[in-house]
Amino acid sequence: MLDVRRLRLLRELARRGTIAAVGEALAFSPSAVSQQLTVLEREAGLPLLERTGRRVRLTPAGQNLVRHAEAVLERLEQAEADLAEARGGLSGALRIGAFPTATRAIVPAALITLARRHPGLEPMVSETDPAAVAHALRAGDLDVALVHEYDFVPAEPEPGLATEPLYGEAMYLAAPADPDPDPDPAAAPAPGRPAEPDPDQGAALRTHARAPWITATPGTLCHAMTVRACQAAGFTPRVRHRVDEFATVLALVAAGQGVAVVPQLGVTGPADPAVHLTRLLMQRRTKLAFRSGAGAHPAVAAFGAALRAAVPPDLAGSRAVQ
Repeated sequence: MLDVRRLRLLRELARRGTIAAVGEALAFSPSAVSQQLTVLEREAGLPLLERTGRRVRLTPAGQNLVRHAEAVLERLEQAEADLAEARGGLSGALRIGAFPTATRAIVPAALITLARRHPGLEPMVSETDPAAVAHALRAGDLDVALVHEYDFVPAEPEPGLATEPLYGEAMYLAAPADPDPDPDPAAAPAPGRPAEPDPDQGAALRTHARAPWITATPGTLCHAMTVRACQAAGFTPRVRHRVDEFATVLALVAAGQGVAVVPQLGVTGPADPAVHLTRLLMQRRTKLAFRSGAGAHPAVAAFGAALRAAVPPDLAGSRAVQ
């Protein structure tokens, strides 16, 4: 009989690539991971790994077993969901991953609703970059998480994970406002963000092709979004600052340090007269992610319902679609 825990190790090896990475993710020593995989090979009765020096790769039999492992682990999640439903009354920890803007603008209201409806549930929020969510969910470090994707950075399907759409956000080009020593009040735009997107997004970006740019740190989806949007407009941005927190990004824009592309939730609060915002045709879409089979778990479903109730009306009208 194949051991489920060892199947999970094999699945993680297929995703992470090295025994050391599997051990680090699941709190095992590399030697313990190697020993367990050797036992799994004995249980299977044929080689699952090909070892070349310090590196390993899955054999065709190993790759096929990973596909079965995904199905087995999904059914186990479904079984846990059914048991939780049968027990009734939600209680215990719910480990939640969320990126910073959602953590600030959406999650607190959702937690208030969750506490009112399910006082026995203990939500535990960790700020997690969407790029790290898949590994954290598969490793069991998170139970549910908010992830996002951009028009220029679509999310790749993640084996073993499922998602549900939550909402969509407009995107804005933030640039230093042009000083006007003798402004015409009648010609001034109304306070707040532009209501309609610029019909020529590429032209709006190209206007600042020679300007310094402010992006998120490399390796994040937000950084890739800005670079790819600019490249689609015909230029590669000259990055001066790398900052992940959008309030800081806007402060740098106001200080004349560059231009940036920011999402709707990143420009909440009073309008800054030193920052000019141009709405783009791009959108950021946020989804709820969880392990395949766990969508019916009462705690996951309850958090999803609380999140939807917390989505501001100006976002609810543009919910993400799959």
